[in-house]
Amino acid sequence: MASPMASTDGAEVLVASNRGPVSYDLREDGSLHARRGGGGLVSGLSAIGPDANAVWVCAALGDGDREAVRRAGGGRLPAEDTGGQQVRMLDIDADVFSDAYNGIANSVLWFVHHMLYQTPLEPVLDAEFRRQWASYQAYNRAFAEALAQEAAEGAVVVIQDYHLALAPRMLRRLRPDLRIGHFSHTPWAPPDYFRLLPDDIAAELLSGILGADHAAFLTRRWADAFVACCHAVLGPGIPSGETRIGVHGLGADADFLRKRSHEPDVDERMRALREEIGGEGRRTIVRVDRTELSKNIVRGLLAYRQLLDDHPEWRERVVHVAFAYPSRQDLAVYRDYTAEVRRVADEINAAYGTAGWTPVVLHVKDDFARSLAAYRLADVALVNPIRDGMNLVAKEIPVVSDEGCVLVLSREAGAYEELGEDAVVVNPYDIGGTAEALALALAMPAEERAERCKRLAAAATALSPAAWFLEQVEALGG
Repeated sequence: MASPMASTDGAEVLVASNRGPVSYDLREDGSLHARRGGGGLVSGLSAIGPDANAVWVCAALGDGDREAVRRAGGGRLPAEDTGGQQVRMLDIDADVFSDAYNGIANSVLWFVHHMLYQTPLEPVLDAEFRRQWASYQAYNRAFAEALAQEAAEGAVVVIQDYHLALAPRMLRRLRPDLRIGHFSHTPWAPPDYFRLLPDDIAAELLSGILGADHAAFLTRRWADAFVACCHAVLGPGIPSGETRIGVHGLGADADFLRKRSHEPDVDERMRALREEIGGEGRRTIVRVDRTELSKNIVRGLLAYRQLLDDHPEWRERVVHVAFAYPSRQDLAVYRDYTAEVRRVADEINAAYGTAGWTPVVLHVKDDFARSLAAYRLADVALVNPIRDGMNLVAKEIPVVSDEGCVLVLSREAGAYEELGEDAVVVNPYDIGGTAEALALALAMPAEERAERCKRLAAAATALSPAAWFLEQVEALGG
């Protein structure tokens, strides 16, 4: 018997995520300008083909998005804006969205899973937190209701990330006929840290994901941590057989990266970067990150300064090319962190720079073509996060590097599981150890560097974004 909420013209495959494949700018003349994004989900939905009858459900993130939803009458967006994809964007109340996204997802759940709290002072899980939690519930409910409306009988629904941890259980109650998956793009906190959350909310988060038939993670480590939290919070034996646990290690999009990195604008950025680096034969240590607290940019700069102190022979022979693109600047702690990155970089340049050598070339304005240029120029790639679900930069640089680079990689990045054998591995808190790893990487013979880079690139592309998405669908029998 068909579900009473099943849509007769509903989708057979649905994706749900906070950010969708298109965003809108509202211009002064009242016109809307659509900008299409990329990434693993876009590649994945493309891989299932135009005849798959797929719909993407996402949230309106700003005024332009909200206006686009109003003009679409709350239905699906115009196909010419989305590259032909069927997209339903949700105009969730702006205050509810802000509480759910900034208050809970980015200021609590992100901090828990990345273990970022200074626990003597935070978190403060008070009445304001409970008020924001109600918004997080409402935000998840809006997604569950939209998915229930959009889905055909027995459809496959793949729900993405920590923003939507409650949606699988909510959707299961509305549409028990659906095959539901949830994928976590972050690390998962170990039980002792996860239990910073109030007991009822810890249980609600875990039970929310366990509403899915298939709960998946980027690495075995994060999957095991989730199961350990279930045992600690919900009891031994949970999850039961009703929810399967999967691991799908998202890889770099090799074809796209190799093609895009040799387009004229990237060549132009390479020429400009070479001028900034200066000096014949000067080596490069490259990092490309958002100024996200977990990325550990400040300690990376401090390790580079330690390298210059401990190995003065590298002065004027190496430049740290550091791209630190602002992230979540609506949160004060992120603005402060971005300012500290600038301060330390300026301090290094003031202390060590000479007339012909700027030790740190820092850029904070996002520029994808310039990032690819830096990937190609990298002799050493520094990826030293405190904690990271995967870290695609660690996978992308070896794929794009012209001469082969050495990857200096934190053992706390999810990518360590696949790349650790051919990387120079560091403890992200150990400044001296990271400095020595950089020295080792800089001194590595060209032949060994090239061989390691070749193996890194092969491991990094083992599961393309399209294959990663299809694995999630296939795990649900889709």
